[in-house]
Amino acid sequence: MRYLDPKNDLTFKKVFGEHPDLVVSFLNAMLPFENEEEEIQTVEYLTPELVPENLLGKNSIVDVRCQDGRGRQFIVEMQMLWTSAYKQPVLFNASKAYVRQIEKGRTYDFLQPVYSLSLLNDTFSEGEEYYHDFRIVEMEGTHEVIEGLRFVFVELPKFQAKTFGQKRMQVLWLRYLTEIDENTEEVSSDLLSEQAIRKAVEQLEESAFSEDQMYLYEMYWDSVSTARTMITGAQREAMNKGLAEGLQKGLAEGMQKGLQQGIQRGVEQGLQKGLDEGLQKGREEERLKNARNLKQLGVPVATIAQATGLSLEEVEAL
Repeated sequence: MRYLDPKNDLTFKKVFGEHPDLVVSFLNAMLPFENEEEEIQTVEYLTPELVPENLLGKNSIVDVRCQDGRGRQFIVEMQMLWTSAYKQPVLFNASKAYVRQIEKGRTYDFLQPVYSLSLLNDTFSEGEEYYHDFRIVEMEGTHEVIEGLRFVFVELPKFQAKTFGQKRMQVLWLRYLTEIDENTEEVSSDLLSEQAIRKAVEQLEESAFSEDQMYLYEMYWDSVSTARTMITGAQREAMNKGLAEGLQKGLAEGMQKGLQQGIQRGVEQGLQKGLDEGLQKGREEERLKNARNLKQLGVPVATIAQATGLSLEEVEAL
């Protein structure tokens, strides 16, 4: 039996956007709920399109957007490629969902939290951790949290199934996303032993998709490949430009520094030369002065020459 990759846009939306029980299981496994009371019981799907408040705003369509019985909203997105600008639309989508809860005449007491879960088939951090939980927290002092928005980013390439531990379902769901693709012939019994994941695996069977859907499936991979090429090319161009600018700046700074060092070295050498010449001249004048005094006292020329280091001719010429 041939399976399709669950990370593809078509399959991801089919699994988690059409089966409420599967998205409930997935969210409870992936979100940082502290106890069973916080876990989701049921959900209803909301439109994935977050329409702006005015016609000049920015529309954004997410993969899955749903709401539980308490009114909490959940936004789930599968992102194949990472760019430095990705966090901005994530923040926009969650903020828009949070703001749109307020209807005219209602108070802020009705606001419920919005959770954003971003699954990345790419990496953006240097550390080994694959799970990143972001909240609005005071940096110093009490570390008090402003509730309302919570962002979870999962770097799938960093995930390694070392042990189940207390996060058994999280490990199984991440294995579901990372182990199954077009080359999978047999799915692990660990995944099939869990009812929700077994159902999710069944949604990936190629036989369940029409010819048109398979065309869209392949088109998505083509678009990902094109986007990756464009991003890589832009990054390479930026790197080359940065390298050229860095070399030019380094050369200019080096020349300037070399000029400054040359001037300083020249001044130091000039001062030293002047000092040496001044001392030499002072010593010469001192010897001549001493020789004159000795000559006036009637000291023999040979003795004066020996005492001062002057020649006989220099002493006689005084």
